[in-house]
Amino acid sequence: MKKVIFVCIENSNRSQMAEAFGHLNASADVQFFSAGSKPGKQVNPKAVKAMSELDYGMDEHHPKSVDLFKDTQFDAVISMGCGEDCPYLETGRREDWLIPDPKHLSEKEYTIIRDYIGIKVKQLIEELNENE
Repeated sequence: MKKVIFVCIENSNRSQMAEAFGHLNASADVQFFSAGSKPGKQVNPKAVKAMSELDYGMDEHHPKSVDLFKDTQFDAVISMGCGEDCPYLETGRREDWLIPDPKHLSEKEYTIIRDYIGIKVKQLIEELNENE
């Protein structure tokens, strides 16, 4: 079973949507997680709304600390653009997608970021499947 984690600072926007796209698009042999270096108190309502527009409910999602995963070996650790604030986790593959934090963007701009994350996650899944 392959494991992928998306990390950012608050784990309330980008990384949560990336995890959601992972669940929406993954095969049964990949597990998706998300976490933050300084997790917020809740998933941003904009993220919940944006994903509900794609028929994905985020009721089970909540911000988690990356410390919960410090002993987990991941096949890929994807940071969402948090720079030095993104913590180190064991992995064979590390990428920083440099996606701007959408929390203060308009609904239209937020949707653009959501869709871009969806494209990136689908590409990642394809690459993971090619490397089997």
